[in-house]
Amino acid sequence: MSDLTNLDDVQGQPLSEAQIRGILAQLDLDIMNLARDGKLAALKYTTVGDGSPAADRAANMNALIAARKYYESLLQSLPAWETSQGEDDSPATRG
Repeated sequence: MSDLTNLDDVQGQPLSEAQIRGILAQLDLDIMNLARDGKLAALKYTTVGDGSPAADRAANMNALIAARKYYESLLQSLPAWETSQGEDDSPATRG
């Protein structure tokens, strides 16, 4: 599958609470691994050549923390309670 050149045809549903919690758990693991030794953390890359992009551990840590804050805010924005209203049609409530 080739890379996307834009997001015009991308569709999806909002993330569920379980999905957000899964992302947060993965980010926590990446942060912990990066803090420990950097061997298993996400975003660890370097390209060779003058002017080529590179990421150091501090930049990676900042990116992971920013991502964690974002997903934490998504989690906090979810409704704490979901309510609904129904009608009782039982004979005892009919007037």
